Amino acid sequence: MKTKNIMIVGVGGQGSLLASRILGAAALGSGYDVKVSEVHGMSQRGGSVVTYVRYGENVASPVICEGEADVILSFEKLEAARWLPYLRIGGTVVTGTQEINPMPVITGAAQYPDALCEKIKALGVDIISEDAVAIAEKAGSEKAANVALIGLAAHVLGFDAAALRDAVAACVPAKARDINLRAFDAATEKVG
Repeated sequence: MKTKNIMIVGVGGQGSLLASRILGAAALGSGYDVKVSEVHGMSQRGGSVVTYVRYGENVASPVICEGEADVILSFEKLEAARWLPYLRIGGTVVTGTQEINPMPVITGAAQYPDALCEKIKALGVDIISEDAVAIAEKAGSEKAANVALIGLAAHVLGFDAAALRDAVAACVPAKARDINLRAFDAATEKVG
């Protein structure tokens, strides 16, 4: 099997570390060799972060170079656009529609770009954009948006949905497990 490359991008505090643990657990549970990078970037709330998840028969390195990502799983639209050069031709972007203003927008030095998902699609990129926060809120907590995003991407990540669901159940703390499983199920039904 060709190694599958998944980039998880977002803003600190959105749950990218848990998302990478879930994908890593799903890969291991499916019998693959897996490498997960550490979170790179400003992991404090508000800073840009990126994590790599690579799985396959034999994975030597956790690093994904430009043009190699099969999937970019993005918690925020501007982060999807920022990391787009890493997507391979024919890859897929799965992004939440949340907008978190970066510092230049907060200070008034720049404006948040309009119609980002439409602009990405106009480049010929396969993009799935949904309001993961709304899905999570309906399931019981907006904090489950990261798991809802995984559910939205389930069909392009290369795992059986049951393996992803089992990984969610294994990785999410018991007190939040039911809400996260509801968010995952609702998201997979939305795109399935």
